[in-house]
Amino acid sequence: MNASPAIADPVPETQSPVLETRGLRKEFGRLVVTDSVDLVLPRGARHALIGPNGAGKTTLINLMTGALAPDGGNVRLKGEDITRLEPDARVKRGLARTFQINTLFPKLSPLEAVMLAVLERRGAGGRWWSPLAGEAEALDEAYGLLTALGIADVCTRPTRDLAYGEQRLLEIALALATRPAVLLLDEPAAGVPKSESAAIFEAIAALPADISVLFIEHDMTLVFRFASRISVLVQGRLLVEGAPEDIARDPLVREVYLGSSAHG
Repeated sequence: MNASPAIADPVPETQSPVLETRGLRKEFGRLVVTDSVDLVLPRGARHALIGPNGAGKTTLINLMTGALAPDGGNVRLKGEDITRLEPDARVKRGLARTFQINTLFPKLSPLEAVMLAVLERRGAGGRWWSPLAGEAEALDEAYGLLTALGIADVCTRPTRDLAYGEQRLLEIALALATRPAVLLLDEPAAGVPKSESAAIFEAIAALPADISVLFIEHDMTLVFRFASRISVLVQGRLLVEGAPEDIARDPLVREVYLGSSAHG
């Protein structure tokens, strides 16, 4: 994988929330997996969602993106209630995500895949059968995204031949092709060797400041290095939220998740 872009300066978060949940709740039978969660993601955020396995982190993202319907509460994107919108409608309004396990087209090259995503956003996805070389603007945009994420040098190889870290970056590129206001990343470095995981987060940190990012991650070194704010989820409920330095020294967080010797 190429060296990733330099880490951007800290992103200035404004007071205007771009994504928020209020009283969000999800039950499976008698099991409450999301328990009245209030979460506010400001514009420009680099926000980590952490917690033990089974805490409900992926369920919360599924509720935000419409993969699951809540049993209570609501989700708002740029001030609009999107609680009942289908996932594709949320994408069109600026909410994109990645998954723990990537969902890519193994036979396509990264350039072809991202270009098709760009064409779909532009309403030209039905022309997938036509020569892609005839879509110069889409081609330039796709190549620019791959360049920004440090994988332009492998852009013509079949996706199945890419290193796993490169595939994770390609999935982020596909999400960025929708031009999101909010990018939700579910363990973007999952399955990636530690030697490559930092490069993925450096690419995330260097994303434009007008894209707000909420990410799930278990590697606390990456979390404390790249997050400007952290929410801790335990048994479906937000335990605490704050700046990384506050989370690191919070005694309750240390007890239930980080461990008594973690991060100072």
